[in-house]
Amino acid sequence: MVQPLDVSSPLFRTQGYVNGQWINVASTFPVLDPATGEEIAKVADCGPTEAKLAVDAAYKAFYSWKQYTAKERSVLLRKWYDLLTLNKEDLAKLITFECGKPMKESLGEIAYAASFLEWFSEEARRVYGDVVPSATKDRKILLMKQPVGVASIITPWNFPSAMITRKVGAALAAGCTVVVKPAEDTPLSALALAELAGQAGIPAGVFNVVPCSREKTPSVGTILCTDPLVRKVSFTGSTSTGKILLKQAADTVKRVSMELGGHAPFIVFDSADLDKAVAGAMNSKFRNSGQTCVCSNRFLVQSGIHDRFVEKLGKAMDTELRLGHGADPNTTQGPLINVRAAEKVEHQVQDAVSQGAKVLRGGKRLDGSFHQPTLLTDVTTHMLCTKEETFGPLLPVIRLVGRGKFRLRNYKV
Repeated sequence: MVQPLDVSSPLFRTQGYVNGQWINVASTFPVLDPATGEEIAKVADCGPTEAKLAVDAAYKAFYSWKQYTAKERSVLLRKWYDLLTLNKEDLAKLITFECGKPMKESLGEIAYAASFLEWFSEEARRVYGDVVPSATKDRKILLMKQPVGVASIITPWNFPSAMITRKVGAALAAGCTVVVKPAEDTPLSALALAELAGQAGIPAGVFNVVPCSREKTPSVGTILCTDPLVRKVSFTGSTSTGKILLKQAADTVKRVSMELGGHAPFIVFDSADLDKAVAGAMNSKFRNSGQTCVCSNRFLVQSGIHDRFVEKLGKAMDTELRLGHGADPNTTQGPLINVRAAEKVEHQVQDAVSQGAKVLRGGKRLDGSFHQPTLLTDVTTHMLCTKEETFGPLLPVIRLVGRGKFRLRNYKV
């Protein structure tokens, strides 16, 4: 039996975090356990007003934060890293209950998240300038690196801690201040990081978090991408949303970093080591139930090895994959993030089967947000699962027919 979420009270935060203070707002939104559909918490539903307050606080704090020496920023980031490591169990529980990951993967994410703070705490001391030779004898060109200012950090739900520390660690090391808008499905991890940032001594206004519901996300995102006080936007998420944010940031010519959707192929030739190919496919496809931006989406297997590859892959799925709540130590495959995600996988499976694909493993959507890990063969490039990113535990195999020297002329890789 899975025990309920049990996290130390200082880390279980449900308010917004602006200018070093926990703020209440008029409304809240529910955060659900994707494995059960049960409510974990009600979180402050920040809107454009709170987003603007956070931007203003970050702008004000920037003028003092950028004056900190590289060593001073380094020391604070290192303290934040130490606190993440000290509280890894509670932070991992938050990820498992709001994101659905098995605890082993959640603990791995916290180690991953902490590593960014450790790395940038050291890199903060190495923001060097340069002296460039001049075209004239009586002059020298001196290059200095300076922080750009306030950065808007918009993060996804699939790595709710690591995607924050990855972006924020770099920004703070450089002397920038930030406003974080976490995904509506996973705000608790972001707020726990804010609590630890405060404990580490990160000054008020340097790190701000404005959680909000799906309904308020567009209006909050607009503030974070259009406010003239914001000088940098960093976003990880879908390509469609990235296009909107790019347009919004263009009017004030903000610096923008985008990590958008993927459609990666996994290619197996007849010359491949079969065992290594199967192990690679399992790792590439089923990590976090297929919900990572680097998950392989299409599996192109040459005909000479196809049948043996598929057979061995099916056996590996039977042996290694166990569906369940992430808090169950036997679970290797948790739920998808929400019902919409499960419906998308279900739709892709139905589309493929209707066009002649065969289901060798799984194929069914289960209760709530669960979908069986699914193996399809006889897949063609006309099917949805080969045209759009899945973000779920669906592994479609396309048979490649070729002799001698093989060329992928008819496939978009």
